[in-house]
Amino acid sequence: MEAKFFILIIGLMIGATSMFAQTATEAIKVNGQCSMCKARIEKAALNVDGVQYANWSIEKHILTVKYDKSKTSSQQIQHAIADVGTTVAQYRENFM
Repeated sequence: MEAKFFILIIGLMIGATSMFAQTATEAIKVNGQCSMCKARIEKAALNVDGVQYANWSIEKHILTVKYDKSKTSSQQIQHAIADVGTTVAQYRENFM
Protein backbone atom coordinates (compact mmCIF):
# COMPACT_ATOMS: atom_id res chain seq x y z
CA MET A 1 0.00 0.00 0.00
CA GLU A 2 2.79 2.43 0.86
CA ALA A 3 4.59 1.64 -2.40
CA LYS A 4 1.48 2.49 -4.44
CA PHE A 5 1.06 5.74 -2.56
CA PHE A 6 4.74 6.62 -3.12
CA ILE A 7 4.46 5.89 -6.85
CA LEU A 8 1.31 8.02 -7.04
CA ILE A 9 3.05 10.96 -5.36
CA ILE A 10 6.08 10.69 -7.68
CA GLY A 11 3.77 10.57 -10.72
CA LEU A 12 1.93 13.69 -9.59
CA MET A 13 5.19 15.54 -9.01
CA ILE A 14 6.47 14.68 -12.49
CA GLY A 15 3.17 15.67 -14.07
CA ALA A 16 3.11 19.00 -12.23
CA THR A 17 6.68 19.77 -13.29
CA SER A 18 6.01 19.13 -16.97
CA MET A 19 2.79 21.10 -16.79
CA PHE A 20 4.71 24.27 -15.92
CA ALA A 21 7.47 23.82 -18.52
CA GLN A 22 7.34 26.57 -21.12
CA THR A 23 8.43 24.76 -24.26
CA ALA A 24 8.26 26.49 -27.63
CA THR A 25 8.89 25.21 -31.14
CA GLU A 26 9.87 27.71 -33.79
CA ALA A 27 11.00 27.83 -37.42
CA ILE A 28 13.79 30.31 -38.15
CA LYS A 29 15.08 31.32 -41.61
CA VAL A 30 18.85 30.66 -41.72
CA ASN A 31 21.01 30.90 -44.85
CA GLY A 32 23.53 28.21 -45.73
CA GLN A 33 24.28 25.75 -48.51
CA CYS A 34 25.99 22.58 -47.33
CA SER A 35 26.27 19.86 -44.73
CA MET A 36 29.08 21.79 -43.00
CA CYS A 37 26.68 24.71 -42.62
CA LYS A 38 24.06 22.34 -41.25
CA ALA A 39 26.44 21.02 -38.60
CA ARG A 40 27.59 24.53 -37.61
CA ILE A 41 24.03 25.92 -37.41
CA GLU A 42 22.66 23.01 -35.38
CA LYS A 43 25.67 22.98 -33.04
CA ALA A 44 25.36 26.72 -32.39
CA ALA A 45 21.67 26.37 -31.57
CA LEU A 46 22.16 23.31 -29.35
CA ASN A 47 24.91 25.10 -27.40
CA VAL A 48 22.36 27.65 -26.17
CA ASP A 49 21.15 26.68 -22.70
CA GLY A 50 17.53 25.56 -22.91
CA VAL A 51 17.56 24.36 -26.53
CA GLN A 52 16.39 20.76 -26.65
CA TYR A 53 16.21 20.14 -30.41
CA ALA A 54 17.64 21.76 -33.54
CA ASN A 55 17.30 20.59 -37.15
CA TRP A 56 18.23 22.73 -40.17
CA SER A 57 16.81 21.89 -43.60
CA ILE A 58 19.38 22.43 -46.35
CA GLU A 59 16.66 22.59 -49.01
CA LYS A 60 14.34 25.02 -47.23
CA HIS A 61 16.93 26.99 -45.21
CA ILE A 62 14.71 26.63 -42.15
CA LEU A 63 15.97 25.79 -38.67
CA THR A 64 13.39 24.12 -36.46
CA VAL A 65 14.18 24.53 -32.77
CA LYS A 66 12.48 23.36 -29.62
CA TYR A 67 13.48 25.26 -26.50
CA ASP A 68 12.53 26.11 -22.93
CA LYS A 69 11.21 29.68 -22.93
CA SER A 70 12.15 30.12 -19.27
CA LYS A 71 15.84 29.57 -20.14
CA THR A 72 16.29 31.24 -23.53
CA SER A 73 14.54 33.10 -26.34
CA SER A 74 14.36 32.98 -30.10
CA GLN A 75 16.54 36.09 -30.25
CA GLN A 76 19.28 34.46 -28.16
CA ILE A 77 19.26 31.40 -30.42
CA GLN A 78 19.40 33.53 -33.57
CA HIS A 79 22.21 35.61 -32.11
CA ALA A 80 24.23 32.47 -31.30
CA ILE A 81 23.84 31.28 -34.90
CA ALA A 82 24.86 34.68 -36.29
CA ASP A 83 27.93 34.63 -34.02
CA VAL A 84 29.28 31.54 -35.84
CA GLY A 85 29.17 33.38 -39.17
CA THR A 86 25.83 32.32 -40.57
CA THR A 87 23.23 34.78 -41.84
CA VAL A 88 20.00 34.72 -39.89
CA ALA A 89 17.03 36.71 -41.19
CA GLN A 90 17.26 39.15 -38.29
CA TYR A 91 21.05 39.38 -37.96
CA ARG A 92 23.95 39.73 -40.40
CA GLU A 93 27.29 37.98 -40.51
CA ASN A 94 30.12 39.77 -38.74
CA PHE A 95 33.30 39.19 -40.75
CA MET A 96 36.34 41.34 -40.12
